[in-house]
Amino acid sequence: MRLGHVIGRVTLAKQDPAYHGGRFLLVQPFGKEQFRGAGMTPLAKGSSLVVYDNLGAGIGNVIGFTEGAEATAPFDDPTPVDAFNAAIVDAIFYTPPVAAGRKE
Repeated sequence: MRLGHVIGRVTLAKQDPAYHGGRFLLVQPFGKEQFRGAGMTPLAKGSSLVVYDNLGAGIGNVIGFTEGAEATAPFDDPTPVDAFNAAIVDAIFYTPPVAAGRKE
């Protein structure tokens, strides 16, 4: 699972019935800079992705998403999806490890 920041929504004119009850979000994945406390902007060129969401995440939320074969697991029938929203994150607590030989 990876973490990402929801930066937009994707609007479809028509969609496959397998996607009923959900929507597609545009997500900026976290990099190591975001875990250190950096903001989400400016966006890295070409790094955002589309994530299927049936949990109700909105713009500005942080989500946990899976990719690849794991993203298709929640569907009953084979469904073409690259990434699936598995969690809406309330808070992140991260303490970077101290390198060997360094005192802080």
